[in-house]
Amino acid sequence: MHDGLWSQLFRPWRPATAAAVAAGVVGHEEGPGIVHMAASAGRPRRTIGAVRRRRPTAAPSAGRPRAEAPRRERESVSSGGTTGSSGFGGTGGTTSGSGLGGGGLPFNLGRGRPGCGCLTVIVVIVIIAVIAMFLFGGLECLNLADLGTGGGSLTPTGTPSGGYASGQLSGVTPAADFTTSYPAGAGGTQGTEGQTWLVMLYQDADDNVLEKDIYLDLNEAEKAGSSDRVTIVAQIDRYQGGYSGDGNWTGAKRFVVVPDNDLSRVSSQVAEDLGEVNMASAQTLYDFVIWSMGNFPADKYVLILSDHGMGWPGGWTDPTPQSPTDTSSPLSARLGNLLFLNEMDEALSAVRSTTGLDKFEMIGLDACLMGQLEVFTSLEPHARYAVASEEVEPALGWAYTSFLQALNENPDMSGAELSRAIVDSYIQQDQTVVDQNARADYLSQNSPLAGLFGSSSSVSATQMARELGQRSTLSAVDLGQLRTLNGSLNELVYVLQDVDQQPIASSRNYAQSFTNIFGSGVPASYIDLGNFLQLVRQQANSNAISAAVDNVLASLSNTIVAEKHGAKKPGATGIAIYYPNSQLYQNSLTGAQSYTALAGSFAVSSLWDDFLAFHYTGQRFSPGSSNAVVPSGGLIKTPAGGDFSVSEVRASRSEVSPGEIVTLSADLSGANIGHIYLFVGYYDRNSNSIFVADQDYLEAEQTRQVDGVYYPDWGEGDFTLTFDWEPVVFAVNDGRSLVTSLFRPVDYGRVWEEAIYSVDVLYTFSGSGEQVDARAYFVNGVMRQVFGFTGATEASAPREITPSPGDTFTVWEEWMDLNTSGQATGTALERGSTLTFSNQMFTWETLDAAPGEYVVGFIVEDLDGNRQEAFTLINVL
Repeated sequence: MHDGLWSQLFRPWRPATAAAVAAGVVGHEEGPGIVHMAASAGRPRRTIGAVRRRRPTAAPSAGRPRAEAPRRERESVSSGGTTGSSGFGGTGGTTSGSGLGGGGLPFNLGRGRPGCGCLTVIVVIVIIAVIAMFLFGGLECLNLADLGTGGGSLTPTGTPSGGYASGQLSGVTPAADFTTSYPAGAGGTQGTEGQTWLVMLYQDADDNVLEKDIYLDLNEAEKAGSSDRVTIVAQIDRYQGGYSGDGNWTGAKRFVVVPDNDLSRVSSQVAEDLGEVNMASAQTLYDFVIWSMGNFPADKYVLILSDHGMGWPGGWTDPTPQSPTDTSSPLSARLGNLLFLNEMDEALSAVRSTTGLDKFEMIGLDACLMGQLEVFTSLEPHARYAVASEEVEPALGWAYTSFLQALNENPDMSGAELSRAIVDSYIQQDQTVVDQNARADYLSQNSPLAGLFGSSSSVSATQMARELGQRSTLSAVDLGQLRTLNGSLNELVYVLQDVDQQPIASSRNYAQSFTNIFGSGVPASYIDLGNFLQLVRQQANSNAISAAVDNVLASLSNTIVAEKHGAKKPGATGIAIYYPNSQLYQNSLTGAQSYTALAGSFAVSSLWDDFLAFHYTGQRFSPGSSNAVVPSGGLIKTPAGGDFSVSEVRASRSEVSPGEIVTLSADLSGANIGHIYLFVGYYDRNSNSIFVADQDYLEAEQTRQVDGVYYPDWGEGDFTLTFDWEPVVFAVNDGRSLVTSLFRPVDYGRVWEEAIYSVDVLYTFSGSGEQVDARAYFVNGVMRQVFGFTGATEASAPREITPSPGDTFTVWEEWMDLNTSGQATGTALERGSTLTFSNQMFTWETLDAAPGEYVVGFIVEDLDGNRQEAFTLINVL
């Protein structure tokens, strides 16, 4: 690359000229960190001194370890990419567009894994001309359920009282208790004396990540077992090469569940050995329910489905056998073998038609993210009650022993009472928590989890439940109230056509959100309905809107039979809804074309899809509209977007040594600024590419809090941002080796100790050698969880991995390809070094950056997820 062109593209440090200062174009620099900006319209420009959210550890007297310079072997790269049309860096344009999250996932989840060569690269071809489109794409399929640092009570200095006695969480105050509510009171249908029950467990465990957890659920059901008035049957499909316990058999079997107290093996009678079946098929679900009801008729029928969940798209994947791809929507065509929500609807309709069943008493979805209005609406014709979670569920799943024993003890209970029992027992009464032997196995002394808690004896069942459930949710819903709820929501969104859309979009951004399966590069799109409506009422400043909101909230309260949430999800009220930003809405995979097809029942009965079309295109609708709305075209508006700009980055010096700082500054103008990120990239001249070395939140002077959701508050009006950069990077430490890694910011947190960061990895199970794409999550220097993914690059279902000694963790290195003009042409992932689990979770460590040229600067994001960026070049000596 020519040095002159490099200077133009990356805008390196240069002193401001007197003419420029006099013209008010740039700041006048009098020394590091001192910037006097020209007045705008007679008012002085604010100056905000930001710090990074992830604090580097203080350097010891002997100095920190120093990172090795990244090196890339270009000959091993499968090249690709299309040259962008504008320069890379500087004051690049906004990155909104049709891409998911500004560039999509940086690696394929569950697809196209590289071979076993010593250096294998996945290349993601992206048409791009700005850094930000590479940096913040990717699937946000993580469970934040267990990542907190103790109920928001970690003290920055000193050791808080009441902490764990030992382990990596030593000194951390145990999490706060769950919040459980019963908004609908004791209402609902009543049970009938002498009634009988059939409980059907559809358990899709054909997955290495979750096989053991779901198999344990079946063992938990055995601790209750069938009785004279309650029959429990199960169809479970196991995975080949995963959990090796209890004979390590594979394929699918049907069981009549009998009482047995041994949690390590299934003693129930095998009613039928099916061999390998496709549990993601609506036909397989239909066959199981028809077989169950035909052989074990009862007065009340309960169906519980367990596996991965994704919200309105559906869930329940099966890697074998392969099946034809559903091409009814762009997203289903992309995801492949999955039980989509519309297919579940069809299977349940067919069951009721064949059997003459009026309704199931209860349908339970023991899977992640299924507690959405779209999902409950699709279940409404088929059942009286439903239970599901708004958030990702921990690996434990539901507490089957507890609620099935309650049903055996009182078979005269109603469906509402059974639903409440499921919510009440969730996590707190799970056998993994309350059974001493099961808890000891979960926290075995040689496992990495034991490193967190110290040992099973050093943490009580109550403390363990609170820690595992800090960000968990579970809701029981009276489906008989769904039509009233949807009707009141329809009335509200109809009148929302006549108000300013910006406060509505802002309410979406600040509402309680849940794991985003569509990409960390866009704002969370699964939000709590009740919390969102409360924010709308606060911001609308309209009596008519307030009255309509109150009507919806009253209907919501009548719909929720029971609701439980952990301390880290204070804004959860029981039902979530999909509210995409403009980038997601205009994409065929995540917008109306797929949404209205897969959540078709909801689109027909609700005006929510009509409202989204109006919100983003201005297409008005009538109160009697009953058709699914897919806009035919037109300009996509961004009500939460900000008309903002970022100046070039100024630097107080062009060279810096370890232990020193360089002050960076830039001028920001505009509104609706959400997050500002630090970006650091190492330029490798030999390969003409940039190693993405570091990303982080920048902290504002004030933090905004809305029902437990925290954001930096950058205030109103234009300002100058200053930041002191110390040349450091971060590494993952397994106790023996250090691997420099990219820690992506995930959750801002109440204080910096509670911010969450992720590292993309290739996870290898020691027993089977199977590899899955995964993400590891770190809080305050300690890895708290790892999640593997099932699905595709555009949308994927998460599930928790419980690390075992010997499992390995290969870090993905992210590289950005440049052409000879300095334009970014694509991004690639290379396998980095590998770490191995022993008896502790991994930690992070601060390293001094390697000598070399670094691209350093800011990425500014508005409330709609649009970004602008500015960078400069710094030499680290």
